[in-house]
Amino acid sequence: MEYRRLGKSSLVVSAIGLGCMGMSQSYGPADETESIATLHHAIDKGITFFDTANAYGMGKNEELLGRALANRRNEVVIATKFGHVQNPDGSFGVNGRAEYVQEQCEASLRRLKISTIDLYYQHRVDPSVPIEETIGGMARLIEQGKVRYLGMSEAGENTIRRAHATYPITALQSEYALWTRDPEDAILATCRELGIGFVPFSPLGRGFLSGQIRKNEFGAKDFRNTSPRFKAGNFEKNLQIVERLEQIAAEKRCTPAQLALAWVLAQGDDIVPIPGTKRRKYLDENIGAVEVKLTEADLRRIDEVAPRNAFAGPRYSEDQMKRVGL
Repeated sequence: MEYRRLGKSSLVVSAIGLGCMGMSQSYGPADETESIATLHHAIDKGITFFDTANAYGMGKNEELLGRALANRRNEVVIATKFGHVQNPDGSFGVNGRAEYVQEQCEASLRRLKISTIDLYYQHRVDPSVPIEETIGGMARLIEQGKVRYLGMSEAGENTIRRAHATYPITALQSEYALWTRDPEDAILATCRELGIGFVPFSPLGRGFLSGQIRKNEFGAKDFRNTSPRFKAGNFEKNLQIVERLEQIAAEKRCTPAQLALAWVLAQGDDIVPIPGTKRRKYLDENIGAVEVKLTEADLRRIDEVAPRNAFAGPRYSEDQMKRVGL
C-alpha cells in the first residue's frame, strides 16, 4: 500500500480508503459478517482510512464500525460526517447550526465507541446557516479534543474559501470519477491553492465503471434506481463508453475497476479515493489499482475514450443536484 498526506495537514492515510456506506444502505441487503471481515481485511492489507457518516443506515454504519474496529483503533483513521436530517415525512434536509454540530458529534462518538474523530466532515452545506457558524462549531470540537481535523463535502468554491478562512479545512470530499469530472472546473484548483486534500467518493461510478453491471436491474431499495445515469437510454450509452475502457484495461492487464481507480489516483498525489465495498474480493481488486501505473499516453487515450461530459445524464436527480456545490 502507498500512503498520502491530505493537503498541508499532518494527516497521512492510505492512498486508497474504504467507503463504508454500502455496508448499511443504498446497495442491496446488509451482510454484517462479511462487512466486518472486509473491514479487518482492509487493515491487514494496509488500508488505514475508513469513511462513514451518521446518516448511513441512520447510525447503523457507525455502530458497525464501532464494533469492528474497537480492538484496532490505533491502526486506523476514522472519518465521519454530520448534516443530513430526516424530516417527519421521510424527506431529507440539512442542519448546520453550531448546537447541532455538537450534538451530532457526541452521538457519533458514542456509536463509534471512540473518544476522538480523526476527520469530521460537514456532509452538505446548509444554505440557511452562515458557513462561519457551522465551521466555528466544528472548530470548538477540536478545542474540546473530540475531533482532530475538519472536512467538508460537496461544497462550492466560495464556501470552501470562507470556511477555510474560519478554520483550516483538511479535506474536501466530493464525487470524482471518469464519469463525474465537475471538480476539474474550479474545486481541485481551489483545494490545491488552499492546501486542502481531496477525497473522491464513488470513484467507480457507483459500480458502473467496474464493467460488472450490464443491465439496469437493481433491488427495490437500491440508490441507483433514482440515478439518471442508470435510466434506460442513458444506461446503454454509458455502457458503450465502459466497453471501450474495458479494452484499455485488458491491454494494461488490469480490471476496468482498477483502471478507473488508477486514473483517479493519477490526477494528483493529494487525491485519496474511497471506493466503497462490503466484500473482500472487491476490496482486493480495488487495492490492486495502486500497482497500475498509467503513462501519459495511457491518460490521453482514456481521455479520448471518456472525455469530460461524455457520460449521459446528470449524476443525481434534479432535487439532489440542488444540494451540491453550495
